[in-house]
Amino acid sequence: MKTIAGELVGTALLVLLGDGVVAACLLKRSKAQNAGWMVITTGWAMAVAVAVYAVFRISGAHLNPAITLALALTGKFPWAQVPFYLIAQLVGGFLGGVLVWLSYLPHWRETEEPDLKLMVFSTVPAIRRLPANLLTEVIGTFVLMFGVLAILANTAPLESGLAPLLIGFLVWAIGLSLGAPTGYAINPARDLGPRLAHMVLPIPYKGSSDWGYAWVPVVGPVLGGALGAFAYVKLFG
Repeated sequence: MKTIAGELVGTALLVLLGDGVVAACLLKRSKAQNAGWMVITTGWAMAVAVAVYAVFRISGAHLNPAITLALALTGKFPWAQVPFYLIAQLVGGFLGGVLVWLSYLPHWRETEEPDLKLMVFSTVPAIRRLPANLLTEVIGTFVLMFGVLAILANTAPLESGLAPLLIGFLVWAIGLSLGAPTGYAINPARDLGPRLAHMVLPIPYKGSSDWGYAWVPVVGPVLGGALGAFAYVKLFG
């Protein structure tokens, strides 16, 4: 139960800080409104680093179904624990979305554009071409999984305590280089959990939760994570 709680709390913290910076930059009358992509990618990188630091010793800080499944597929994580980790991550993502909604409670009515409200919770592609969007998510999550395994394979970052910070830098690099086409979910729980929160929360004039796109930030990261893990194990494992 302690490890499951770690995944739930860690994922909630990840989404709270990550979606929180998106809310800060997009919602009307926020003091950070229009701060831009650099602020968003930096905020997400810091969110990942803080969340991994918070629960790494407790659950391993997967915080991402794509990572959990990839590790299980490559024999680095027991399949018996996979369903519990996935549920914890999804619930954590949902709770993180609810906390962002509460943190910016007065700003939802001030913001008229439904798309901006959805982008706080979930990814929205810059150009909606589902095959291309899927490919972007596959590539981004491939880099994430490959990079995480590479960082953790080195003993120095683990012994020095710098591994979570380096993983945050990795997510920062992915966001800056590969994140602009789709908003770089690279994590099904980060998109699906908050999207569910967007669907059920009483957000004024919120519009659709765009379930027609919701499969892309789930399938893409799962495929990319598995490919990244297999590539690392075959090349360097």
